Amino acid sequence: MISQYQESLLLPERMFHSGSMDTTYEDVLQHIDSGIMLFDEDGILTFVNRQMYGMLELTRHSLLGCTMANLLSNLQLGRFKKKHLLRSYRELVLKGKQSYEFMDEYGRYWRISLFCGEQMRGNYLFTVKEISDFKLIEQTAYQNDSLAMLGKLSASIAHEIRNPLTAIRGFIQLLNPYLHQLGKEEYAKIILAEIDRANDIIHEFLSSSKPSVPQVAMIPISALLKEVVLLAESEALMKGTQINLHPLHEDMMISGDIKQMKQVVLNMIRNAMEAISERVDDLSGRIEIGARREGAEVRIFISDNGKGMDICTLDRLFKPFFTTKENGTGLGLSVSDRIIKNHGGCISVSSRLNEGTRFIITLPLIQ
Repeated sequence: MISQYQESLLLPERMFHSGSMDTTYEDVLQHIDSGIMLFDEDGILTFVNRQMYGMLELTRHSLLGCTMANLLSNLQLGRFKKKHLLRSYRELVLKGKQSYEFMDEYGRYWRISLFCGEQMRGNYLFTVKEISDFKLIEQTAYQNDSLAMLGKLSASIAHEIRNPLTAIRGFIQLLNPYLHQLGKEEYAKIILAEIDRANDIIHEFLSSSKPSVPQVAMIPISALLKEVVLLAESEALMKGTQINLHPLHEDMMISGDIKQMKQVVLNMIRNAMEAISERVDDLSGRIEIGARREGAEVRIFISDNGKGMDICTLDRLFKPFFTTKENGTGLGLSVSDRIIKNHGGCISVSSRLNEGTRFIITLPLIQ
């Protein structure tokens, strides 16, 4: 349709005030949900609709008649927009790609497409459309496929893992009387508890493709964090990392599954230890753990001074099978995220390269 009306659209700059496009078709282009820019064969911008100059936060008058170079040098155009205009020019015009996708500073996804060639008679038509909803659907579908694959994979290996765990558990129970004589019966209790926790984790993998119902009980936050730190402390010391548990100023209770909550916090502590070990300098490792009340919620924080993460890694952090570790499975954080969501909470994360990472687990409190 556009090609039929190009002679109306592609008015040279000197004719902007003397000629006009058929108002019916101009109204259509002004009200569609895509931004449109049309450059002629000389690289002059001859048409721009209101969606486009609204996206660029510029006026129509300041855009018409300018070139791409003029546009990029416009002092009123934001730096982020200049960067992606330049990248889209490189990808679409110089490299010949049909579309370019990016995420803006507000977390929205956009697609820029270019139409040119013989049908456009030397003109270049750029269209810009927000595709955040499509990306959400795509990510949801990918996650569902990944979780289904995870369920099949977990089922195939669970039997092989559970067999040796069952044997170990049996031998520990046989040794329990001898450990009791030595006054070391606590060792048997700890080993049996950890074997049970490993079996519970296997169960989580098996049920990762479908929501699992937590075994609800009242959990004191202070007791939860103290127990988790106690479990992780020896491993942290061996890796040269200090865990600092901040004192809680009040008793806070949540409702949930104690084993699942321990699994989540322990996973984040171990991720923090690995991030610290990957630093290239000799900085002493430090993990800070604590909790505070925010209205009717509690926010548990786990922060470290490890290597940190870039934006691309943060964007994919909770996706199943995504990992930056050489021997990682990419399952820990995706399972943790699902556990916290099943408890009515959420996980947020902030990170900077070479500075560290901070996870915050938000959960509803029992009033």
